Amino acid sequence: MRERPGSAVCEHCGAGASDAEDSGVPDPVATPRRRDRDEEGRARSARPRDGLGRPLPYGSPGVARQPEGVPRTPAQSLTEAQRLLDDGMPFHAHEVLEDAWKAAPEAERELWRGLAQLAVGLTHAARGNAVGGTSLLDRGAAAIAPYADASPYGIDIAGLMTWARELTGRLTGSGAVPAAETAPRLRTTGEATENRPSGDEV
Repeated sequence: MRERPGSAVCEHCGAGASDAEDSGVPDPVATPRRRDRDEEGRARSARPRDGLGRPLPYGSPGVARQPEGVPRTPAQSLTEAQRLLDDGMPFHAHEVLEDAWKAAPEAERELWRGLAQLAVGLTHAARGNAVGGTSLLDRGAAAIAPYADASPYGIDIAGLMTWARELTGRLTGSGAVPAAETAPRLRTTGEATENRPSGDEV
């Protein structure tokens, strides 16, 4: 999750950073580390992560994070996010959807933010965090609901809302759900259109 310096909440999707950083794995380095920074000097954890985005000890093999700020069309964002969801990596799908959220015109920002929240909700559910999963799935479904009539880019708004509702009904605290098998379909068709909806359609 990409959070503002000094903030405990992801600035884009609203997911709690403390949930993302708590892997339960002790850091093998005994001395305090300086805060990790990316190439531009922004605070960004350099710890490797597993397929669900949980931090691993420094030096461990991990799954590469999605590069930030990659320019993609909406169709490309949806295709890449779907691939990651299908591969059981909803945390990484959330990072792709965050980039789309940042690049989206104002009329679509809540759509992409909601999609990112749904991916984070699945991430929490796959980690066994029923409370966090339910919260993010509910927020994501509420964010995308206003787009149901337009279904921009072929996004299956109604199907995603049903998926989120059904998944929250399964989250009883009894354990994690399998991420890949539980992943939703983002679009009603195989390919999304490139046409951006007009302001009166959303």
